[in-house]
Amino acid sequence: MLHTLSVRTNTRTEFIDITSSIQQVVRTSGVGEGVCHIYVPHTTAGVTINESADPSVKADILMMLNKLIGDKESYRHLEGNSPAHIKASIIGSQVTVIISGARLLLGTWQGVFFGEFDGPRSRKVHVKICADG
Repeated sequence: MLHTLSVRTNTRTEFIDITSSIQQVVRTSGVGEGVCHIYVPHTTAGVTINESADPSVKADILMMLNKLIGDKESYRHLEGNSPAHIKASIIGSQVTVIISGARLLLGTWQGVFFGEFDGPRSRKVHVKICADG
């Protein structure tokens, strides 16, 4: 089963917790045991798993990405969004989560985050559910 989520971002760089949306796709699929592949088809956005209990964690990650990959460098890419491409490459475009008991098998504090690095924009997240067996 393939499902596509729409994500609307509001700022240049941000992380949006999409865990509940992904869990809803899993629930709707009816798959009790399997894997959930989450893929972002954009070159200036990504997806990652990290702590979702404390919002300062995602703020800290963005702070360091923005510090390490500055906007003022002499990039050659003419669109002016080279930092976004680099951040997306570092974060990555896909994650896989085990499904067990019809739920995402995430750690106690973990969540799935969509990373925007060239917003605000309307984005897509593809979710592929594969059942065991």
